[in-house]
Amino acid sequence: QVQLVESGGGLVQAGDSLRLSCAASGRTFSSYAMGWFRQAPGKEREFVAAINWSGSSTYYADSVKGRFAISRDNAKNTVYLQMNSLKPEDTAVHFCAVDGRPHTTAQAMGSVPHIPYWGKGTLVTVSS
Repeated sequence: QVQLVESGGGLVQAGDSLRLSCAASGRTFSSYAMGWFRQAPGKEREFVAAINWSGSSTYYADSVKGRFAISRDNAKNTVYLQMNSLKPEDTAVHFCAVDGRPHTTAQAMGSVPHIPYWGKGTLVTVSS
């Protein structure tokens, strides 16, 4: 049974940093792009960041570019999201995801995602 378990969310002030982690179990995802999406109250889920299977390329939403950094450790089957200079508009439940297409690019995952596996999410709250 595949599980994606996020951790690292919490309540912070504007300008602070957080590091989210997503540990996958049940199968190895070293051949698949992984990424993060988020959903704010009353809004649709939106793409945040993606990383290709090898970690050699990344893709970000314009709203987080320059502030967030995605990385992965295939030996640990884990993907990370370093979030810096957090803003109140970053407040959302952040979800880890795996793209179902082997060796797809990070940009493809961000532009036309095909997500068979989702985590349950971790809440990030940024106060002003």
